[in-house]
Amino acid sequence: MPGLYIHIPFCKQACHYCDFHFSTQLSGRDEMINAISQEIRLRKNYLQDRSLTSVYFGGGTPSLLSEPHLEQLFNCINEVFSPMPDCEITLEANPDDITLETSKLLLKWGINRLSIGVQSFDNQTLKFLNRAHDGTMAQLALEKCRDAGFKNISIDLIYAIPNQDHALLEENIQKALAFAPEHFSAYSLTIEPKTVFGNWANKKKIIPVSEEFNATQFEIVSTRLIDAGYEHYEISNFSRPGFFSRHNSSYWTRAAYLGIGPSAHSYNTHTRQFNINNNALYIKSIKLGQVPFEVEVLTKENKINEYVFTTLRTSMGCNLAKVKEDFDFDVLATHSKYIENLVTNNLVVIDNHVLKLTFKGKLLADQIALDLMVS
Repeated sequence: MPGLYIHIPFCKQACHYCDFHFSTQLSGRDEMINAISQEIRLRKNYLQDRSLTSVYFGGGTPSLLSEPHLEQLFNCINEVFSPMPDCEITLEANPDDITLETSKLLLKWGINRLSIGVQSFDNQTLKFLNRAHDGTMAQLALEKCRDAGFKNISIDLIYAIPNQDHALLEENIQKALAFAPEHFSAYSLTIEPKTVFGNWANKKKIIPVSEEFNATQFEIVSTRLIDAGYEHYEISNFSRPGFFSRHNSSYWTRAAYLGIGPSAHSYNTHTRQFNINNNALYIKSIKLGQVPFEVEVLTKENKINEYVFTTLRTSMGCNLAKVKEDFDFDVLATHSKYIENLVTNNLVVIDNHVLKLTFKGKLLADQIALDLMVS
């Protein structure tokens, strides 16, 4: 069954590492929510099956939405689609937006999963990242979510940050574990070109961490969370049993999804669509009854590469027999010597025709996937 993604392109301020599409002009929220609601209606026929298994509010900062915004969006979603009774409805939230009242409000409108952008509990780190909250706010936010009744909470953490040490990462993990979240997303800091950090890196104001430091931090995160009972089900994601992110998992299993809002992507197994990443032009086009997007028709090679790249990142691995059955392509025969070297160097294992990364291989996941792709 398909999923629905809604991009809320607003933030209070720009984090130094973020290259997602957003605006800090919060006065435009009402007009944007009107446009997003209209796009939902315009795109009602994109998904063959309108019985949604997941709805995901991403951004930007969806926790900046008011109750009238939520009411408008949910009324529109329920008008066009049929969310399943057990539909996973996730909203990304920043700690500085969360109070007991707002948490109860989110539950009232059917949001049953929160993805909370903690990133760190250390005040100096949060200032360096240019986050709008401090460590105390993060802890209070998690407490309020539990007090309100949320049973499914995911915490975002960032590691491999310049000028940090391993002890600080250990401390962050322990503070996060104290709240027993059902899910963790842990990301190695990537310094993107069109960000403040990218600019600073060009000017040598910050020095990215070494590969060795990054690998050690990844090992700390993985080991501590696995020891605490979490399953490492995707390179950056850890979950208690039964709490995989249903929406994100759909990306890794080639399920169809519809993306709504500026910069949102959609996928129907045959094509990908990419909405324009300009708020004003997006709204202008929607008012004319047109959705401003580009379309990529997926070739056989595209489909093979996407399958290999996404599944190799997961604990289920890349099913070589399925690639051969679905796409008439033999990964093992095409890359026999390369895969043999990967096995020899303990980077992958092959079990019942499934290629899986070892812990060591996860450190090189993107490169291995690229090397296995069809040109």
